Amino acid sequence: MECSGTYNNRGDRSRCIVTSMVFGTIRFPHPQHGSITSSSYMDAVNLYLGAMWGKVCGVLVHVSLYGTTCAYVITSATSIRAILKSNCYHKEGHEAPCKYGDSVYMLVFGLVQVIMSFIPDLHNMVLLSIVAAIMSFTYSSIGLGLGITKVIENGRIMGSVGGVPASNFANKLWLIFQSLGDIAFAYPYTVILLEIQDTLESPPPENKTMKKASMIAILITTFFYLCCASFGYAAFGNQTPGNLLTGFGFYEPYWLIDFANACIVLHLVGGYQIYSQPIYSAADRWCSRKYPNSGFVNNFYQMKLPLLPAFQLNVLRICFRTTYVISTTGIAIMFPYFNQVLGVLGAFGFWPLTIYFPVEMYFVQNKIEAWSRKWIVLRTFSLVCFLVTVMSLVGSLEGIISEKLS
Repeated sequence: MECSGTYNNRGDRSRCIVTSMVFGTIRFPHPQHGSITSSSYMDAVNLYLGAMWGKVCGVLVHVSLYGTTCAYVITSATSIRAILKSNCYHKEGHEAPCKYGDSVYMLVFGLVQVIMSFIPDLHNMVLLSIVAAIMSFTYSSIGLGLGITKVIENGRIMGSVGGVPASNFANKLWLIFQSLGDIAFAYPYTVILLEIQDTLESPPPENKTMKKASMIAILITTFFYLCCASFGYAAFGNQTPGNLLTGFGFYEPYWLIDFANACIVLHLVGGYQIYSQPIYSAADRWCSRKYPNSGFVNNFYQMKLPLLPAFQLNVLRICFRTTYVISTTGIAIMFPYFNQVLGVLGAFGFWPLTIYFPVEMYFVQNKIEAWSRKWIVLRTFSLVCFLVTVMSLVGSLEGIISEKLS
């Protein structure tokens, strides 16, 4: 499976290589004709690298998914608060205090997620996924448009090559490490790629469809990431907020900022479920195997509400999924630090889940000989990414501790 085409930088090429490695793992031993299939990342690692590494991967995947949903709770509350502040600034002026807390909005988002968690699994989330994707494209376009408009309004490019200054070298280093974690969090889909691929029908082969879809998604996402970041910094320089649409670099038009933040919230409603469903499914499977004769675990009851189609309820799902949402909401309330939390999550999952396991599975699948040219290149690539992960994790943890103690 080869990566071809034109790439703007080495990072795009590297992402293509790693993505291609993962796409071959849905079937074993052949990526298209293998008789053994794996429907999750953990299953694929278990098939290629053994049960011990499969368990390690399972822990890392579920912790990463759990952390991502916590981050989504934080982000949703930040966007809801931004809508209120935007309207307040419009009415009272840009110097008005306009202070709002986070906790209430996190609780509201959590309540919505409890209801949304009645969706059985990823196979039933087509409409929600489409809405989330449209919302993501919409608010990204608004942020980019506002950034370009601000640069034109200023008549010059703000900022400097050196970036945001710090009081001393150590603080500058912490900020650099934290930013590496934020960048690592930009592509968290690796942990749910196989679950999504498992929902596809064939022919054509699932891995080919997923590879094509993922490459298109990576190109579009990278375009918006780079453009929003570049024009955001060009517009505000060293005063650039961590989140362009919630940090109030932009005040007007307030209604457009409100709409963009509403799109963010709707996107996160769907995103939370997409990242929660693998954990829900894993809990369902484990409990069914552990307690095959339990009515609490295995019995389903049909419900019919007015104006809604009939649906099935399971007591275990109600209890576990509600508890899960409560726990993520509670963690988010305790650590409501947007950039720092994203940095920790990105650093935690980047090397093991995005680099190490895909590289090792690629070696096994393609029988790459030790000390061959490809083996050396990929081992070096993995080592460099490991060092980046360590630095970004340390920097992001320092950021959370500093925020918590300040």
